[in-house]
Amino acid sequence: MSSFLNKAGAAVETDEGAWPIRRRRILDWLVNETRGERFIDNILVAMCEKLLAAGVPVARATLHFRTNHPQWIGARILWKEGMTEAKINTFAYGVETTPEFLKSPVNAIHQGAEEVRRQLEGTADADEDPFFQELRDEGLTEYIAWPIEHTFGKRHVATFSTSRPGGFTSEHTDFLRDLLPALTLVSEIRLKNIMARTLLQTYVGPHASEHILSGATTRGSGATVGAAIMICDLRDFTAISDLWPRDDVIHLLNDYFDAMSDPIERHGGEILKFMGDGLLAIFPLAKETACLDLLQAIREGQASMAELNEEHLRMGREPLRYGVGVHVGDVMYGNIGSRRRLDFTVIGPAVNVASRLESLTKEVKRPVLLSRAFVEMAGCAKDMDSLGTFPLRGLGEPVDVFAFPVR
Repeated sequence: MSSFLNKAGAAVETDEGAWPIRRRRILDWLVNETRGERFIDNILVAMCEKLLAAGVPVARATLHFRTNHPQWIGARILWKEGMTEAKINTFAYGVETTPEFLKSPVNAIHQGAEEVRRQLEGTADADEDPFFQELRDEGLTEYIAWPIEHTFGKRHVATFSTSRPGGFTSEHTDFLRDLLPALTLVSEIRLKNIMARTLLQTYVGPHASEHILSGATTRGSGATVGAAIMICDLRDFTAISDLWPRDDVIHLLNDYFDAMSDPIERHGGEILKFMGDGLLAIFPLAKETACLDLLQAIREGQASMAELNEEHLRMGREPLRYGVGVHVGDVMYGNIGSRRRLDFTVIGPAVNVASRLESLTKEVKRPVLLSRAFVEMAGCAKDMDSLGTFPLRGLGEPVDVFAFPVR
């Protein structure tokens, strides 16, 4: 058993290893008063300000999180004394194999260390991580890193540094240690919220993910929206996938989707799904420039595909061919599927027209076909080639078809 004096001066006994060592106002704040704050970086800033107000001389603090993100393996949230907003840095996959990371205290924590503590006053060791010299150059005198243990053994890292001569006192480190369990709970909740949002954005897109997070999770939930619709498909993919090695096929698909998808997202379009070697995207008409944005996305996509094909030719491969169908109209935008498995997508006659136009590109040998309805709404008829009227399979009325001019 151990004891400490409460505010009234009475001795209070505690079990060894019990938490907290001492109940402090900042712990109550972390557990009970941060519910309204959505972002962990804002909580870190507020927590460090409260630490300073409580007499703990924190000059620098970081949180390091492993993330489930298609581009980033992790992120660091950095606060320094005087900053009113934390700085967030993301790290791409592969950083975990670099010499800098392998020597870092963060890696030591990930490898199982329960603490990394370094006094920074004095001369550096010959084999010291250059990171510690950077901290020393900033005027810091001590650095401490501890693990933050999330559910199922997910280990993240919290660090604290001070510029106080002599470093942290034992009272300071006890204070900081007391924060870790509460900081673990608070950060895990925020991190899981971020992961849920990231995973939804990754698999259904940013707009659909917001609808789902807002509660659109029942079958049939959705709305009718006006949209410019784009369907794109890669030609001869079956033959390519039969002849090429599997990894080469995957690499080809990723390059193709990068070329076509990046301009769509850059210009405000939403990719609702990848369908094998094709994609479905919409540009909601709530934005006045939706049709023009779609046209610009196609032009930039064509330019990227031309660059990709130049690379294929240099490698002795055939250039990739594709077809794009474009239409405009009302679509049902929402959840469709079985009772337990839903797809957030768009359906309706307008989608069918875009799909048929994409198929028609094979017959007329033009890579991009647009309906008259779209061309008139976009006001681009003078810039397009009129190909005439075509019956489209499964549709009642023939459609006037336009194409990008041949250059």
